[in-house]
Amino acid sequence: MGARREAARSRLIESRLTPNAISLTGLALNVLAAVLVYQDEYFLGGVAFIVGSIMDTLDGRYSRMSGKGTAFGAFLDSTLDRVSEGVVLAAVAAQFAEAGDDFAVAATVIAVLASVMVSYTRARAEALGVKGDVGIAPRAIRVIILSIGLLFAKGAGLGDFELLEPAVYVLAVLSIVTVFQRIFHVRAQLRDA
Repeated sequence: MGARREAARSRLIESRLTPNAISLTGLALNVLAAVLVYQDEYFLGGVAFIVGSIMDTLDGRYSRMSGKGTAFGAFLDSTLDRVSEGVVLAAVAAQFAEAGDDFAVAATVIAVLASVMVSYTRARAEALGVKGDVGIAPRAIRVIILSIGLLFAKGAGLGDFELLEPAVYVLAVLSIVTVFQRIFHVRAQLRDA
């Protein structure tokens, strides 16, 4: 089994597949997820979001494994990750707006802003030469929360639940907490330096 896996890995590395192609595929799937959410297809949108988010995590791993990574590819990966998360949340906000739920729209906007700030604080910390990857809601956790909300949205087909709105509230709160955790963590490191 190990020899087969190694042979498959070698073929994949020798292929023309690039980390950037994986990143762009993840973006395309997340744009599809946003369109599906906007069309009230929450379950299918949730599935597309999950698969697109998995692609977003595989691109960096493939880059390191294959040696095909570039500085631009790392930049593109980070940028597209933010776009992917934001476009799906924008579709969620549009659905809340259509339903007249202003509070949920505001919470979604806060979730988008806080999610971007979670990533920004890490990037800025690393630019200062310190660690900034602490906190309770890194991207993987945010993806899980939003995925649960989409898969268990009203009318999504997985039971008679309405978890999208609560998921957005949890996402907003945990993202804000994570931003502050990172700010305080960076402050402590810079103070001790």
